[in-house]
Amino acid sequence: MIQTFVDFFKNRDIRKKIGFTLLMLLIYRLGCAIPAVGINDTVISLSSNSILGMMSLLGGGAIEQMSIFSLGVGPYITSSIVIQLLAMDIIPSLTEMAKSGKKGRQQMDRITRYLAVVMSLVQGYFIVQLLSNQFGVVDNPGPLTYLYIAIIFTAGSMFLLWIGDQITSKGIGNGVSIIIFAGIVAGMPSQFQTVYQSLLGSGVTTAGVLEFIAYIVMFIAIIILVVVMQLAERRIPMQYTTSQVVNRAKGDFNHLPLKINSASVIPVIFATTLIQVPQIITSWFNQEAYAWLSDFFNLTTSPIALVIYAILIILFTFFYTNLTVDPNKIAEDLAKQNSYIPGVRPGTETKEYISKVLNRITVLGAILLTFIAVLPYAISMLTSLPSQAAVGGTGIIIVVGVAMETIKTLKGQLTQKQYHGFVGK
Repeated sequence: MIQTFVDFFKNRDIRKKIGFTLLMLLIYRLGCAIPAVGINDTVISLSSNSILGMMSLLGGGAIEQMSIFSLGVGPYITSSIVIQLLAMDIIPSLTEMAKSGKKGRQQMDRITRYLAVVMSLVQGYFIVQLLSNQFGVVDNPGPLTYLYIAIIFTAGSMFLLWIGDQITSKGIGNGVSIIIFAGIVAGMPSQFQTVYQSLLGSGVTTAGVLEFIAYIVMFIAIIILVVVMQLAERRIPMQYTTSQVVNRAKGDFNHLPLKINSASVIPVIFATTLIQVPQIITSWFNQEAYAWLSDFFNLTTSPIALVIYAILIILFTFFYTNLTVDPNKIAEDLAKQNSYIPGVRPGTETKEYISKVLNRITVLGAILLTFIAVLPYAISMLTSLPSQAAVGGTGIIIVVGVAMETIKTLKGQLTQKQYHGFVGK
């Protein structure tokens, strides 16, 4: 592993890409420290609101500082999810775009960005109004002031999206994912500090030390579980009818890999968004109803909310897996490649077989994902750990997933450079 990192920095092109990515992330972190116009110095703590607490975690604490990057790239992520859902034969024009190759994907991305602007304005207005009512963070509260600050938040979110595009084209990995990764990692030191202060701040005790050690062990265990979940896959054996393919080297060429968690962390984001929507709507009309919903959906104190959250994650895992992995398309591609699954007839039987295997392994993937997402909340509910530590499970899933994907991308680029260098000689 150490040698791999050394090889990364020995390669000039990869070294430049890493440097460019770090520069973009530095700009992002500097922007997180710049408060929006019209915000005072009131200290904000989102420990009592699990939804805003998660949004703050994903943005590296930008919401608590009411910075120009408070929204992060969250509106774009939500818009992407909405557009993908609508493209599932709900809106025919979007469905046609999804099937139109690169040009269609570019059109869908343009629509997604327009929707992200609208969602940024709505989400920014809601956050400003909510935090102004709770903490008095706005100097001159009122609808026009809220809208003005929401526009600043929207501009910051779109600028972050541009930074993500630059990282994707000139840096390493997926830019949007890297920004989310940086925000979570930036908030981890304060998260550990909060846990330490909560357990040992008033004095070192045996119980406090044991609980802090248990928290560290839980943190490491979640990382291991996420790594296992990301790497675990069901390999379906394949056979080929053409000599050209038969003569290929053994390995991935003679297996069809299906991940046990093809949906990644998207079901958790789906579930969080669905819980958040009723709170956003009621906050505009009835503060008492909003306060009741906030207490009811507080994942660190409400067992019913935690059960609903777990059920939503399981349902969305199956839903998004079937959205992203199409057994019918896989069966058609196998037929075009003159390949087949031993003992299974090409066509309809292959599609049904792949669908059956996919549903079976998704059960395990959904259980693991739900366990990882729910565990920190359950521990916070049953112990004296602060609620800030509860959102760590979701953050770890994202951090580990992005880190593994980025390393995989860098290894691919390094191999490609070495191959070109060998051919050049």
